[in-house]
Amino acid sequence: MNLFSSSWFYWALGVAVGLPLAIILLTELQHALIRRRSHLARQVSLLRNYVLPLGALLVLLVEARQVPAHDTSVRILTTVFGFLVLVLLVSGLNATVIQYAPEGSWRKRLPVIFLDVARFALIGAGLAVILSYIWGVRIGGLFTAFGVTSVVIGLMLQNSVGQVVSGLFMLFEQPFQIGDWLDTPAVRGRIVEVNWRAVHIETDTGLRITPNSVLATTPFTNLSRPPGAHKLAITTTFSTVDPPDKVCALLSRVAGALPQLKTGVTPTSVSLGGGQYCTTIGMNSAADDAAAQAKFLRWLWYAARRESLHLDGAEDEFSTTQRVEDALKTVVAPALRLSHTDQQSLLPYARIVRYGAEEIVEYDGQVPEGMAFLVAGAVRLTATAEDGSVVPVSTLSEGAFLGVTALTRQPNQGGAYAMAEVTALEIDREHLEQLLMSKPMLLQDLGHLIDERHDKVLQATRRGGNPGEAVEQ
Repeated sequence: MNLFSSSWFYWALGVAVGLPLAIILLTELQHALIRRRSHLARQVSLLRNYVLPLGALLVLLVEARQVPAHDTSVRILTTVFGFLVLVLLVSGLNATVIQYAPEGSWRKRLPVIFLDVARFALIGAGLAVILSYIWGVRIGGLFTAFGVTSVVIGLMLQNSVGQVVSGLFMLFEQPFQIGDWLDTPAVRGRIVEVNWRAVHIETDTGLRITPNSVLATTPFTNLSRPPGAHKLAITTTFSTVDPPDKVCALLSRVAGALPQLKTGVTPTSVSLGGGQYCTTIGMNSAADDAAAQAKFLRWLWYAARRESLHLDGAEDEFSTTQRVEDALKTVVAPALRLSHTDQQSLLPYARIVRYGAEEIVEYDGQVPEGMAFLVAGAVRLTATAEDGSVVPVSTLSEGAFLGVTALTRQPNQGGAYAMAEVTALEIDREHLEQLLMSKPMLLQDLGHLIDERHDKVLQATRRGGNPGEAVEQ
């Protein structure tokens, strides 16, 4: 009767039965959270392995053994228990507020310093409770002294604090994220780190550290928002004698072939007067600006000379009579079986042109205006597969020729681009037709060549490209 009437018995019985059941339930919960890859699994593990057993030990000591609460051993265990509860609350706050925050929510935009302040406040309140209720420390005077000191420091550093606060409000608004590109009056680059004090911007010349307070009071442009809206503007100069419409068409055509061009966007070019032109190119990201501008200017150098336009006022004197005559003799004559008389008849109508590396030599589906005979360099023939991808077909090297469908006025079955700088001799269709009409056997061979290339295009599009490309002469 004395056993069942004692209060300590029920406390001991509750711990003996409740602790194993609670551990079993928390173990199952932890396994379920691990299978879900939840961030709360660590907090459940901490609760099961440390907080719960230590709490049960305190219950046994204070309620079952009737050890006084002011005993040193009980105070020490209670302090450790309080620290564990603080750790559990802080880690739970981090897991629920940050790691589970939905994209675009206010929790996701919350600056890190606000979370740090919340953690410090939680830890400070917990320590105050532990010192006050467990150890009997009077903390009222401590809070008063701390408040007075904070006011004095705030008045002394009001300008600096104001800048910090303005920077924090900017971070809370979060007009940019890590990976965005910023254009400010002082710097242009990609954001690689954002903290409560400064923004780290990666530029071409190194890492630029910009205080948040500076960005908060300075207008800047986020080149990455909205996504895909970024445009690259490139200014070029031509001679004032060049027709503006012809120059604008050339600029837009060269820009339209850039691999960095945003899908579905057409570049535009306008004349600014005085021989200057501005080309606007829609880009997927500001990260591609440098590569796109370098490739555009390089391709434009070659394209302007092929169009007899004067980029930066320069004249092109590469296509000399001697070079044309040598190319007709060494490349064109063997390919088309031309006599010396035939070569001389084509001499006034042929010219030497050059293409830059990766520049498009032939467009898919376009009817060529003439034939191009490769004098130096190599050209990769390509085709467009059913899924829209570009697959390689074959490679043409020196002595081969392009644009054979110009004689039949058929569109190209595929495209072609220069693998490196290419030098070619071009002859218009009308001058070749007059010469080749008297060579029926050659026309028949050219017809077979058109069929062979067409078959290779079909095979490449069905297989998605042929890794082992044959060199076609």
